[in-house]
Amino acid sequence: MNVGTVFAALYAAHLVGDHHVQSDLDAQAKGRPGAEGRAACTRHVVSYTATAVVALTATALAAGERPRLGRVLAGLALSAGSHWVIDRRAPLKKFAELTGHAGFYQLGAPRPGKDDNPSLGTGAYALDQSLHVGFLFAAALIIAGGER
Repeated sequence: MNVGTVFAALYAAHLVGDHHVQSDLDAQAKGRPGAEGRAACTRHVVSYTATAVVALTATALAAGERPRLGRVLAGLALSAGSHWVIDRRAPLKKFAELTGHAGFYQLGAPRPGKDDNPSLGTGAYALDQSLHVGFLFAAALIIAGGER
């Protein structure tokens, strides 16, 4: 399968896995410190990765191609591992601070002591999604790569 086809499958799976398959409980808890947050994030990444497996399998069947298993596993490992780290929230916030995006990260967030702006359109969400998509592209390069 070519890079564009693999990326399209991974991106579609990302949107479904990150927003529809993920449970509300895990979405709320995955960034919490400690065992509760780690467990919620792990459950989310397992279901997210399973969604990617379904999408890649359907794509391979439709294309009549068989990607190399080692490359698929490596690409999915990169996607899952990076997704887990990003979704733990503290690493994303730290990365935003280190790269000069702390203000953007806070954009749209409720003010301290007030819940006056609950929104999906926050800077933190935009940074989260952009990093996920970047890693999905890297995963697609891994999966589609190989001898020509």
